[in-house]
Amino acid sequence: MLCDVTMRAMSGVDLGIELMAIRSDVPIILMTGFSELVAQEQARRMGFRELIMKPFGVSDLAKTLRDVVDQAKGDG
Repeated sequence: MLCDVTMRAMSGVDLGIELMAIRSDVPIILMTGFSELVAQEQARRMGFRELIMKPFGVSDLAKTLRDVVDQAKGDG
């Protein structure tokens, strides 16, 4: 799952934490344009697989998705 830290009704962090409580096997990537809201290590400690900073290009997103999918396969 890919979710933005800043969303309208619920933050991506809150959404991710709720999803992890239901389905801990679903890898979640956070994206943000505001580095002061959450840091890479902080996101990982919370259980997120990756944090990607906006703006990012298609190749950066593709690499992040591939890394997370490969990591999830290795966890199983």
